[in-house]
Amino acid sequence: MSPEISKLSTNDGAVWNDALDRTDERTPFHRFEALEVFAAHSGAEFHPLVGYKGQEEIGLFPLFTLEKGPITTAFSPPPNLKVSYLGPVLLTQPGMKANTVERRRQRFISACIDWLDEAHAPRYVHVRTAITTPDTRPFDWELFEETPRFTYVVDLDTGPEALFDRFSRDARSNVREAEEACSVSLSGRDAARRIIEQVKQRHDEQNIGFPVTPELVGDLYDALPEGYLRPYVCTIDGEFAGGSLVLDDGERAYGWQGTVKQDIEYDINDLLHWEIIRDAADRGVRSYDLVGANNPRLSRYKSKFAPTLTRYHSLERSATGFGMMAQLYRRIQ
Repeated sequence: MSPEISKLSTNDGAVWNDALDRTDERTPFHRFEALEVFAAHSGAEFHPLVGYKGQEEIGLFPLFTLEKGPITTAFSPPPNLKVSYLGPVLLTQPGMKANTVERRRQRFISACIDWLDEAHAPRYVHVRTAITTPDTRPFDWELFEETPRFTYVVDLDTGPEALFDRFSRDARSNVREAEEACSVSLSGRDAARRIIEQVKQRHDEQNIGFPVTPELVGDLYDALPEGYLRPYVCTIDGEFAGGSLVLDDGERAYGWQGTVKQDIEYDINDLLHWEIIRDAADRGVRSYDLVGANNPRLSRYKSKFAPTLTRYHSLERSATGFGMMAQLYRRIQ
């Protein structure tokens, strides 16, 4: 029996977040407040879909649609905002059998796709799952094309000091040198905006577009609960040198934006990663996602922090004649 799919209203954020807190597949990007900010800054219509079996919530699927003339496209996450992950999450009960979980996931995703097709008939659909999504086969069965993507995840359960010993030699050396002259601290909203301004400036210098704005970051900081968006700032002699924006839900931390390369004496980015890891481990966070291992140069850099290569998935479905749209979307992400 297919679940009932309901689209929540903007007043139902508490319902969404309460259900979200009951699944280990969640990410900070799935918070209702964050989704509303993404919708506002992408110009997309937000569809917070919830699946019900009777009165029981069984899944959440945040979808966004964009209309250009007669053509509708659908996304999760919305495009051009550097949102790392999204897609559906499933709610299960303790002790639920594997075949029951698989059947629930397949029926929930199928019902959501049916809702999307009936309500909006999109010509192109793109979903990027989180590393917490264990099974994407239901999308294959809905005729989506699946592309594996990769990121690096640092396991924090071993403890920061043992983890530091597993860093590459140059990373350990860079941290020790930078610690003597640099200071890293957790800051607030103004620092979050300044960090993203620095990232944008660095992209501008290389003539590379960068869609994340200080306004988006400020709105996200204001909307999320305290501690979810964590701006870590590195200073030298009291002066701002760089920083990193980390999204953190208490289970997993995500190095979302920042840590741009600087032409200064010290490698402050190695120090930033180390201080983020130490702080997260001290708070009981289980892992630190370095967000992305798909670029050869950046992968070489991130691999020195003793991470584990981890897979997520890009899923696409397009109508006949919309192959170029899919190619364009892959190029700009």
